[in-house]
Amino acid sequence: MELDQRKLQILRAIIDEYILSASPVGSKSIRQSADLNWSSATIRNEMADLEALGYLAQPHTSAGRIPSDKAYRLYVNQMLSHAALSQEELKLLNGYYRNRIDGIESVLRSTAHVLSEITHYTAIVMMPDLATNRLRHFQLVPLTEGKALSVIVTDAGVARDSVIDIPPDMTPDELEALSRTITRRCYNCRMSTVGEKLIKEIGAELKSRGDFLSALLERLDESSQTGMNMVELAGARNMLRYPEYNDVNKAKTFLATVEQRDSIYRMMKKASNMEFTITIGRENEQEGLQDCSVVTATYRVNDMPLGTFGIIGPTRMDYNRVISVLQGVQQNLAYVLQSYLKED
Repeated sequence: MELDQRKLQILRAIIDEYILSASPVGSKSIRQSADLNWSSATIRNEMADLEALGYLAQPHTSAGRIPSDKAYRLYVNQMLSHAALSQEELKLLNGYYRNRIDGIESVLRSTAHVLSEITHYTAIVMMPDLATNRLRHFQLVPLTEGKALSVIVTDAGVARDSVIDIPPDMTPDELEALSRTITRRCYNCRMSTVGEKLIKEIGAELKSRGDFLSALLERLDESSQTGMNMVELAGARNMLRYPEYNDVNKAKTFLATVEQRDSIYRMMKKASNMEFTITIGRENEQEGLQDCSVVTATYRVNDMPLGTFGIIGPTRMDYNRVISVLQGVQQNLAYVLQSYLKED
């Protein structure tokens, strides 16, 4: 059933009031705060209809109403308006990204903390997924006997490095020659295909180094995969300041859920092909997030999606403001990531 304008106006007033107060909203309260021209009796009748339609709930007899997940879905689909960030917030965002930290991943990890600080919710950032990136440079750097550092740089300017075991008799010259060979033969290849290409093209040449080749291919495969270590989380305990999480068991369930980085990564991965997503309450697959809303945005370089970042908050979060903050971060990230690529 499509709601008429009066019901929509009353529902919006209730949601706006509940976002601010976290307390059940009565007819008198919204009549005063929203400057509605209808009588309290008329508003009560409309609220009763909205409750029957599943948009409102009454937590206690004789108490006011609170919005349902269905109400929030209607709100974000039809009622959102752009909320301008304050000058202080803009200054914080712009200043942070103009005075950027060295390294793309360092910037992204710090983005989670900036988001959490500005919104006072829980922030999540998914690191770039290398599987779809293209190889630009590979280098094996000798460390100590039997150890080398493998360094991968992609077309998105993202670098991965990790320590790898090498044969004790493998010389620095041999490592350098192999680095040049891999870079030359796999240049511009998708990271997800590099291992297969190396087996076909240099597997025979490195037959005597079979264990090393296996370790190298495993390291390349690990570098192209994103998992729990590639999700940055900030401000999980911010949620404890909201009355919805006064219940200890509810708070523990939330904290345990967000610490499961693999499941958070899978949630973020699903959103990575969409510019913005909003999932509300029971729309979230994870039980520990079914009292929350999750708002995500995708960050890109040259129109290529690299990853996703977002906010987890109560279902009564200030959606207008959260989306404005994510848009501001999205624009700044595009600027700073592109500047890194120009430097490279």
